[in-house]
Amino acid sequence: MDIRVEKAKALKELPDPNTLLFGKVFTDHMFLMDYDAGQGWHDARIVPYGPLSLAPSCMVLHYAQEVFEGMKAYRDPEGGVRLFRPSENARRMQSSCQRLCIPTIPEEDFVEAVETLVRLEERWVPSLAGTSLYIRPFVFATDASLGVHASHSYLFCIICCPVGAYYKEGLNPVKIYVEDEDVRAVRGGTGFTKCGGNYAASIRAGERAEERGFSQVLWLDGVERKYIEEVGSMNVLFKVDGKVITPKLTGSVLPGITRKSCLDLLRDWGYVVEERLITAQELFDAAEAGTLEEAWGSGTAAVISPIGTLAWEGKSVLINGGQIGSLSQRLYDTLTGIQWGTEPDPYGWSVKL
Repeated sequence: MDIRVEKAKALKELPDPNTLLFGKVFTDHMFLMDYDAGQGWHDARIVPYGPLSLAPSCMVLHYAQEVFEGMKAYRDPEGGVRLFRPSENARRMQSSCQRLCIPTIPEEDFVEAVETLVRLEERWVPSLAGTSLYIRPFVFATDASLGVHASHSYLFCIICCPVGAYYKEGLNPVKIYVEDEDVRAVRGGTGFTKCGGNYAASIRAGERAEERGFSQVLWLDGVERKYIEEVGSMNVLFKVDGKVITPKLTGSVLPGITRKSCLDLLRDWGYVVEERLITAQELFDAAEAGTLEEAWGSGTAAVISPIGTLAWEGKSVLINGGQIGSLSQRLYDTLTGIQWGTEPDPYGWSVKL
């Protein structure tokens, strides 16, 4: 792509890396690219970070035609900057766009846009252990028109923010409540995409769980209300009687990049891995039998989030004594080691800029 660059006249002061909060401070610049029917994607540019001008009738505000991605840039021990499997994010965004009737962005253009912006913003990539630069690509409908149909114009944006270590006090297992009232998504819907509506639909259950003293909810399927799907906004995996099981991708579960990486590692390590339907009852039966050995969520933000307690229908089970399991810890150490360039990367997942 021919990316035009307009640099900010004055650069911001970098925040204290010891007090970084997620999504609060943004870098000096952002990437923008327009789409118009008959012209395609055009006018790729990097400009100073700032407000976007939208008409009150902008279609995204009324019909939610938008998708996004989440990824990170990491500072390695040599002072260089790395991305983690950026092509996977590009392909997942294409899948999301297709479901939402949004024109797809070519994989090479997506990756080039991310890499160009991160190179320009390299000073924002923190070097403190556990910190990183979060990258948020997103695209949304911009037609100033009311009517339920696909827009004829779109804006592709990328913004970045430095973020602190996800776990301030170590990798502590969390308490999870199995949600049996609200559902996150259904097969045939948008559950496999990263669109804002999925996350908006999850807020109420999350707040109810928090009021009850839980960190997240474990979602059940939207039809039979018995099959496990995701935990909070992450994929979920369980170690039962020596093998690892995780919900299969039925169309209502997000195909997580961290999930995919976990499964690749586990298979290489010799574990039996099953991607299949899993009922909540099966998990609680396994816990009662003493075979539910570990449980964890996986996602870009936390990488691995160990689950210490599961609650459902008035019952509560403690997993691995409420401590992080050895396999969860190994996955976390290996993935973060590859991401930060401190461990060997035989897969070519870490892309050095």
